Amino acid sequence: MKRATYLPLLISSLALACGSDPKPPPTGPTGGTDDPNASALVGQTDNKKPGDDPSQSQINISEEIKKACGISDADAFFAFDSANIRAQDHKVLGQLATCFTSGPLAGRQMRLVGHADPRGDEDYNLVLGGRRADNVKGFIVKKGLDDARAETTSRGEMDATGTDEASWARDRRVDIVLGD
Repeated sequence: MKRATYLPLLISSLALACGSDPKPPPTGPTGGTDDPNASALVGQTDNKKPGDDPSQSQINISEEIKKACGISDADAFFAFDSANIRAQDHKVLGQLATCFTSGPLAGRQMRLVGHADPRGDEDYNLVLGGRRADNVKGFIVKKGLDDARAETTSRGEMDATGTDEASWARDRRVDIVLGD
Protein backbone atom coordinates (compact mmCIF):
# COMPACT_ATOMS: atom_id res chain seq x y z
CA MET A 1 0.00 0.00 0.00
CA LYS A 2 2.87 2.43 0.70
CA ARG A 3 4.18 1.82 -2.80
CA ALA A 4 0.89 2.94 -4.35
CA THR A 5 0.96 6.13 -2.27
CA TYR A 6 4.45 7.13 -3.38
CA LEU A 7 4.11 6.11 -7.04
CA PRO A 8 2.16 9.24 -8.19
CA LEU A 9 4.57 11.45 -6.23
CA LEU A 10 7.57 9.70 -7.81
CA ILE A 11 6.13 10.02 -11.33
CA SER A 12 5.34 13.72 -10.95
CA SER A 13 8.81 14.37 -9.46
CA LEU A 14 10.48 12.64 -12.38
CA ALA A 15 8.38 14.57 -14.87
CA LEU A 16 9.38 17.86 -13.28
CA ALA A 17 13.05 16.88 -13.04
CA CYS A 18 13.26 15.76 -16.67
CA GLY A 19 11.46 18.75 -18.12
CA SER A 20 13.40 21.84 -19.04
CA ASP A 21 12.55 25.07 -20.71
CA PRO A 22 13.69 25.11 -24.34
CA LYS A 23 16.23 27.75 -25.27
CA PRO A 24 14.34 30.75 -26.64
CA PRO A 25 15.15 31.76 -30.23
CA PRO A 26 17.36 34.82 -30.62
CA THR A 27 15.49 38.08 -30.74
CA GLY A 28 15.33 39.63 -34.16
CA PRO A 29 17.42 42.62 -35.15
CA THR A 30 15.77 45.87 -36.08
CA GLY A 31 14.88 46.80 -39.63
CA GLY A 32 12.46 45.31 -42.08
CA THR A 33 12.78 45.40 -45.83
CA ASP A 34 12.54 49.01 -46.85
CA ASP A 35 10.12 50.47 -49.36
CA PRO A 36 12.23 51.18 -52.46
CA ASN A 37 10.24 54.39 -53.00
CA ALA A 38 10.94 55.76 -49.52
CA SER A 39 12.72 59.07 -49.55
CA ALA A 40 13.67 59.46 -45.89
CA LEU A 41 17.00 58.32 -44.48
CA VAL A 42 16.71 54.80 -43.15
CA GLY A 43 19.19 52.55 -41.47
CA GLN A 44 19.32 54.20 -38.08
CA THR A 45 17.81 52.68 -34.99
CA ASP A 46 15.73 54.73 -32.58
CA ASN A 47 18.18 53.89 -29.79
CA LYS A 48 21.40 54.84 -31.55
CA LYS A 49 24.47 53.72 -29.61
CA PRO A 50 27.43 56.06 -28.99
CA GLY A 51 30.13 55.69 -31.61
CA ASP A 52 27.88 54.01 -34.17
CA ASP A 53 28.37 55.43 -37.63
CA PRO A 54 26.12 53.79 -40.22
CA SER A 55 28.34 55.20 -42.97
CA GLN A 56 31.07 52.78 -41.94
CA SER A 57 29.40 49.45 -42.75
CA GLN A 58 28.62 48.36 -46.24
CA ILE A 59 27.27 46.29 -49.05
CA ASN A 60 30.38 44.89 -50.64
CA ILE A 61 29.83 44.19 -54.34
CA SER A 62 32.44 41.94 -55.93
CA GLU A 63 34.81 43.51 -58.43
CA GLU A 64 33.53 41.13 -61.13
CA ILE A 65 29.95 42.38 -60.68
CA LYS A 66 30.97 46.06 -60.40
CA LYS A 67 32.93 45.79 -63.64
CA ALA A 68 30.16 43.98 -65.55
CA CYS A 69 27.45 46.36 -64.28
CA GLY A 70 29.45 49.58 -64.60
CA ILE A 71 29.29 50.37 -60.89
CA SER A 72 32.24 52.50 -59.82
CA ASP A 73 32.04 52.45 -56.02
CA ALA A 74 29.00 50.87 -54.38
CA ASP A 75 28.56 51.15 -50.66
CA ALA A 76 25.25 50.88 -48.80
CA PHE A 77 25.36 51.12 -45.05
CA PHE A 78 24.06 49.42 -41.92
CA ALA A 79 24.02 50.90 -38.45
CA PHE A 80 24.86 48.85 -35.36
CA ASP A 81 22.06 46.37 -34.58
CA SER A 82 20.22 47.31 -37.78
CA ALA A 83 19.38 45.71 -41.10
CA ASN A 84 17.89 48.78 -42.79
CA ILE A 85 19.06 50.10 -46.14
CA ARG A 86 19.66 53.84 -46.55
CA ALA A 87 17.59 55.77 -49.07
CA GLN A 88 20.68 57.12 -50.84
CA ASP A 89 21.79 53.55 -51.59
CA HIS A 90 18.68 52.71 -53.57
CA LYS A 91 20.30 53.84 -56.83
CA VAL A 92 23.18 51.36 -56.78
CA LEU A 93 20.87 48.52 -55.72
CA GLY A 94 18.57 49.46 -58.60
CA GLN A 95 21.59 49.28 -60.94
CA LEU A 96 22.27 45.75 -59.69
CA ALA A 97 18.67 44.72 -60.36
CA THR A 98 18.82 46.11 -63.90
CA CYS A 99 22.21 44.51 -64.56
CA PHE A 100 20.93 41.08 -63.46
CA THR A 101 17.57 41.33 -65.25
CA SER A 102 18.31 42.97 -68.60
CA GLY A 103 21.98 43.93 -68.51
CA PRO A 104 25.27 42.08 -68.94
CA LEU A 105 24.52 39.65 -66.08
CA ALA A 106 20.97 38.78 -67.18
CA GLY A 107 20.20 35.18 -66.34
CA ARG A 108 23.05 34.90 -63.82
CA GLN A 109 22.62 34.00 -60.14
CA MET A 110 23.40 36.44 -57.33
CA ARG A 111 24.57 35.36 -53.87
CA LEU A 112 24.17 37.70 -50.89
CA VAL A 113 26.09 36.86 -47.71
CA GLY A 114 25.24 38.76 -44.54
CA HIS A 115 27.80 39.53 -41.83
CA ALA A 116 27.77 41.05 -38.34
CA ASP A 117 30.34 42.38 -35.91
CA PRO A 118 31.28 40.08 -32.99
CA ARG A 119 29.64 42.03 -30.17
CA GLY A 120 26.31 40.16 -30.07
CA ASP A 121 25.44 36.58 -29.23
CA GLU A 122 26.49 34.12 -31.95
CA ASP A 123 22.91 33.07 -32.75
CA TYR A 124 21.72 36.67 -32.77
CA ASN A 125 24.51 37.65 -35.17
CA LEU A 126 23.57 34.83 -37.56
CA VAL A 127 19.99 36.13 -37.57
CA LEU A 128 21.18 39.73 -38.05
CA GLY A 129 23.49 38.80 -40.95
CA GLY A 130 20.66 36.86 -42.57
CA ARG A 131 18.29 39.76 -42.09
CA ARG A 132 20.74 42.14 -43.75
CA ALA A 133 21.13 39.82 -46.75
CA ASP A 134 17.36 39.27 -46.94
CA ASN A 135 16.68 43.03 -46.89
CA VAL A 136 19.14 43.70 -49.70
CA LYS A 137 17.63 40.82 -51.70
CA GLY A 138 14.10 42.07 -50.99
CA PHE A 139 14.98 45.51 -52.28
CA ILE A 140 16.59 44.15 -55.45
CA VAL A 141 13.62 41.81 -56.05
CA LYS A 142 11.23 44.79 -55.73
CA LYS A 143 13.32 46.45 -58.44
CA GLY A 144 12.71 43.53 -60.81
CA LEU A 145 15.15 40.69 -60.10
CA ASP A 146 13.51 37.25 -60.08
CA ASP A 147 13.43 36.00 -56.47
CA ALA A 148 14.75 32.59 -57.54
CA ARG A 149 17.92 34.17 -58.98
CA ALA A 150 19.17 35.55 -55.66
CA GLU A 151 20.27 33.36 -52.76
CA THR A 152 20.91 34.65 -49.23
CA THR A 153 23.03 33.20 -46.48
CA SER A 154 24.54 34.48 -43.26
CA ARG A 155 28.00 34.11 -41.80
CA GLY A 156 27.04 36.16 -38.74
CA GLU A 157 30.22 37.01 -36.86
CA MET A 158 32.24 34.08 -38.28
CA ASP A 159 34.43 36.27 -40.50
CA ALA A 160 34.55 39.27 -38.16
CA THR A 161 37.99 40.73 -37.54
CA GLY A 162 37.10 43.96 -35.75
CA THR A 163 38.40 45.02 -32.36
CA ASP A 164 37.04 48.59 -32.15
CA GLU A 165 34.18 50.62 -33.62
CA ALA A 166 36.00 51.46 -36.85
CA SER A 167 36.87 47.83 -37.60
CA TRP A 168 33.54 46.46 -36.30
CA ALA A 169 31.84 48.72 -38.84
CA ARG A 170 33.63 46.85 -41.65
CA ASP A 171 32.25 43.61 -40.22
CA ARG A 172 28.64 44.82 -40.67
CA ARG A 173 28.09 44.17 -44.34
CA VAL A 174 26.49 42.13 -47.11
CA ASP A 175 28.81 40.66 -49.72
CA ILE A 176 27.26 40.37 -53.19
CA VAL A 177 28.96 37.86 -55.47
CA LEU A 178 28.04 35.89 -58.58
CA GLY A 179 26.27 32.64 -57.78
CA ASP A 180 26.80 29.27 -59.39
